[in-house]
Amino acid sequence: MTRGSPAQPEQLDEDPRHLVARIRNVIGTVALDCDCRQRVNDALFRFVEQEQQRHDRRSLQDARQSRASIAALVELLGELEDVSWREDDRSVFPELACIFEDIKRLAEAGAAALRMVSQP
Repeated sequence: MTRGSPAQPEQLDEDPRHLVARIRNVIGTVALDCDCRQRVNDALFRFVEQEQQRHDRRSLQDARQSRASIAALVELLGELEDVSWREDDRSVFPELACIFEDIKRLAEAGAAALRMVSQP
């Protein structure tokens, strides 16, 4: 049974688009010729694209990890088939309830990770 915190989608320290906007503000104050300025802007655009792709891959991996953890917990829930309502050891019920709660947390984490991928 998992009792630690479920896998959470890893958050970026800062959105690369905000970082690039700040860099562009600084570069905007520097006298650059048009060709040089365009190359810097192109490089910054590629940086944002690469960071977004990295973020999306990591979020998708987080969602897949949540799914794998849920699958393992569902296997543990198979024990529920062997439990009777007249069970002598009543501690089995809160333990199985915790598995359901863990599945809920993992499902929420997986959903959040997938929502992060869908953000533009």
